[in-house]
Amino acid sequence: MASPTPAPVKKVPIHLQSAQNRLYIKRGHVVNHDGMQQADVYIEDGTVRYVGSGADFVVPGGCRTIDAAGKLVMPGGIDPHTHFQLEFGGTVSVDDFYKGTKAAVAGGTTTILDFVLPKKGESLLEAYDTWRARADPKVVCDYGLHVGITWWSKSVRDEMKILCQERGVNSFKCFMAYKGLYQLNDSELYEVFETCKELGAVAMVHAENGDIIAKNVTKLLSEGVTGPEGHELSRTEEVEAEATNRACVIAHQAQCPLYVVHVMSKSAGIEVARARRRYNAVGIFGETLAAALGTDGTHYHDKCWHHAAAHILSPPLRPDPTTPEFMMKLLAQDDLQTTGSDNCTFNRNQKELGLKDFSKIPNGVNGVEDRMSVVWEKGVQSGLIDPQRFVAITSTNAAKIFNLYPRKGRIAHGSDADLIIWDPKAVRTISASTHHQACDFNIFEGMKCHGVPEFVIVRGRVCVEYDLIRVAEGQGSFLETPVYPSFVYDALNGTVSDYGSDEKHARNGIQSLDLNSKSSHDVDIPDAYALPEKYIPGPALSVISGDSQLSTPHSARGHRPDGTKNMQESTFSISEELDKSEARSCIRVRAPPGGKSTGFW
Repeated sequence: MASPTPAPVKKVPIHLQSAQNRLYIKRGHVVNHDGMQQADVYIEDGTVRYVGSGADFVVPGGCRTIDAAGKLVMPGGIDPHTHFQLEFGGTVSVDDFYKGTKAAVAGGTTTILDFVLPKKGESLLEAYDTWRARADPKVVCDYGLHVGITWWSKSVRDEMKILCQERGVNSFKCFMAYKGLYQLNDSELYEVFETCKELGAVAMVHAENGDIIAKNVTKLLSEGVTGPEGHELSRTEEVEAEATNRACVIAHQAQCPLYVVHVMSKSAGIEVARARRRYNAVGIFGETLAAALGTDGTHYHDKCWHHAAAHILSPPLRPDPTTPEFMMKLLAQDDLQTTGSDNCTFNRNQKELGLKDFSKIPNGVNGVEDRMSVVWEKGVQSGLIDPQRFVAITSTNAAKIFNLYPRKGRIAHGSDADLIIWDPKAVRTISASTHHQACDFNIFEGMKCHGVPEFVIVRGRVCVEYDLIRVAEGQGSFLETPVYPSFVYDALNGTVSDYGSDEKHARNGIQSLDLNSKSSHDVDIPDAYALPEKYIPGPALSVISGDSQLSTPHSARGHRPDGTKNMQESTFSISEELDKSEARSCIRVRAPPGGKSTGFW
């Protein structure tokens, strides 16, 4: 797996050479999504120039050396979902592009993708320029932009084309929620998806049924439910699941690739898995959040209003405490592909805008700083995934979907020198008192995480060294995301039969589902795009087969805590879990007369 022999090192006088320009990392275990090797890494001028045996490389003079023995050297994280400095609900999120990206880097994330969200009727190009003006002077790491389609017209269609061809944008987010603000109807969704397909872009969707939510909000408030618990009660799992299925069907009809953002419930995760099965794993991608993996919706019933309100985001956290493990298993099996943070932080006084009406609580939580640690703790440390899959779901898959790979998301000759040196044995405890974000609350407060990024290197610069963070505003750059990402469009257009040869053995050693096999209830699907005349859902797929094996090297994974269930010993089944969730959704409990803190479940 050694990289090609590097080009001759520039001859620069020793007194002019900078350790920031030349960096040598020795004796580490280099982890990519498709393999792991003990190797040295040489970086020069922000680019990886060599990956391989130290015996085959002569370290140039004036080069800083870091000994990574016993550590993992991995691609820096890519957070595909942030909202920095976002105007929402009459206020502005407190993490701006400097504080937000600084926190990201502190936690091991070296690239973020934020969202341009035009106001209804606003020009997409003007909104894009506004976001660039906010971000360019402040970012401390590289960043890209998705653009929200918050209204629909011919001018929006025309501006999408300009954004793709001239402004470095290849992804557009639609909302099925936020009725009266951002929500599009099904016909508009179809037209947006058609336009994305024509442009070679990736459609993204916030999948919740906004019409149902609006009705439920009115009903709950009239019944006296005003507290934070009303948020989840107004948008339960099936409301998310219904919209997820509908979005997948509409995208398939438009022959458009779809990326479902922030999948937050078992039911919605199941719908993504089923859609990927129906369509032979082509064209449908799913993202979940650090929040969904690291905590749950029981906090909405906390006696402290501020504690409960601090956990509000949409779709909400789910009160079923088994949801986090379920979502991690979906990631392990590649039913979901990425983890984001949806970082959109508001402080105590901002959350109080909804003190008497839960629908006015600004939506958003933290996560950009702790995402990597939470995924490691809940995935690798628990024994559900290995370090290779960790790299895939925190970095590589996002890079591939949004056409940044292999520049980002990989440690290889020619890649950007965005990487982390990770100590799997180190332990830290998450707390608002020590995090680097501007928010005054942390939804992961008190979580003990095994695995710490001791060094974080951004474009060749050592920005984190143990507890010391050295960054400068504006040191990051805007990343253009080219259209027609091959990872997405090759399979969609039928030019390849799989995601690529390097994917076949990059599934964490767990057997993949045979997505081409038919169940007894399925009907023939004659081509890659056509739906059956009448689709009859077959038996839900079982995520883990009994004879699957983990390929996790024991030396690179944390010890599994006593009592933690090994995934191979699990009888985990989407079918079984769906039956449970459907049963729960059929139970409705009225609030008692005058009740303020209960609703329907």
